[in-house]
Amino acid sequence: MGSRQVVVAAIIERGGRVLVSQRGPGVGHPGRWEFPGGKREPGERDVDALARELREELDVEVEIGPMVWSTKAGPLVLRFFRCVWLPAQRPRAIGSVQFRWVRREDLADLSFPPADRDLIGAIVAGRV
Repeated sequence: MGSRQVVVAAIIERGGRVLVSQRGPGVGHPGRWEFPGGKREPGERDVDALARELREELDVEVEIGPMVWSTKAGPLVLRFFRCVWLPAQRPRAIGSVQFRWVRREDLADLSFPPADRDLIGAIVAGRV
């Protein structure tokens, strides 16, 4: 069995809202919402990959905390990390169509990839 591609993503909450970004055209699940992050490069640690992806997608720095969720989706291993928003930052939609700060209870109203369904339920229920 071949190795799986690791994808890392950030769950960033500020003022009762969670940061999500919208996928652009030409990628899997275009137009769907996701937690910001991306693929880990060979030899890269999860936290380094996540920090790089957040800089590339939103031009932000966060304090990366523990992994709080992991799941598999086809050839991918998805790892989600609780991250702390650092003050005085202004995200910019560089690698995504747009981003939003969404109330936890409203996450279920957005269209996420199917692999995120259980995680969304856990966040809305306050388990993550």
